[in-house]
Amino acid sequence: MAENSNPDDTQGEGRVSVEFRDHVAHVMLTRADKMNAVDGEMLKAIIAAGKSVAASDARAVVLSGAGKSFCAGLDVMSFAAMGQMRDNDWILQRTEGDSNDFQAVAMIWRNLEIPVIAALQGAVYGAGLQIALGADIRIAAPDARLAIMEMKWGLVPDMGGMALLPRLLRSDVLRQLTYTATPVAAEQAALWGLVTEIHDAPLARAEALALEIASKGPRAIRAAKRLISYAESGASEAEVLLRESAEQAELIGKPEQTEVVMANMQNRRPVFE
Repeated sequence: MAENSNPDDTQGEGRVSVEFRDHVAHVMLTRADKMNAVDGEMLKAIIAAGKSVAASDARAVVLSGAGKSFCAGLDVMSFAAMGQMRDNDWILQRTEGDSNDFQAVAMIWRNLEIPVIAALQGAVYGAGLQIALGADIRIAAPDARLAIMEMKWGLVPDMGGMALLPRLLRSDVLRQLTYTATPVAAEQAALWGLVTEIHDAPLARAEALALEIASKGPRAIRAAKRLISYAESGASEAEVLLRESAEQAELIGKPEQTEVVMANMQNRRPVFE
């Protein structure tokens, strides 16, 4: 984490805004007039926002979309020329670690060391759903509708969806949603595991949850995210048990953990450096 990041700094113009407040990074898609549809400029802005957060001292992230919808998917007109290209080798190029730029808009959030909470409303389609899948937690408004939309255009999910969806959905549900491109309501999405919680004010709920997480031990929270990701990776039981012990050994008795214990005993908020 960068030591010189300003907790009250505001960045970003046009497509994505990033505001740091109370150790929480507030990242918002700001193309409301286009239902936050992702064009080339927004693609790069989302990746830049993720890198900005990674370089900060934020302890949690709230990811949201301005206006009536979180994100209605790709801006089809912006990417129409790609369908005319004879050579699609650019899709295979890894521009951001293990990902290309399209996959990075989801994976950059998944790969952050800190928890990410997405607040969802209206259309959460295609690219929008896959961006939201990069979050640890998804809070949806009752009016939210989610869809794996790529089959509508004769395509498969290619923005990180197939790295993330199988961790959340049963195989038959994943196949139905992928094959049909049918939007599902928030209530059904919650039953299937796409949505963590339904709330009338998802952004306010996400912000409150982020503040709660930010009040916990920062090193412990990052360790917990690493440990959960490792446990979900297919590691053996013995490997997970050893990783549990290794992470705990780096926390127990250290200054941060001692401060948490003292704060609990003194009935006050812990103070972290």
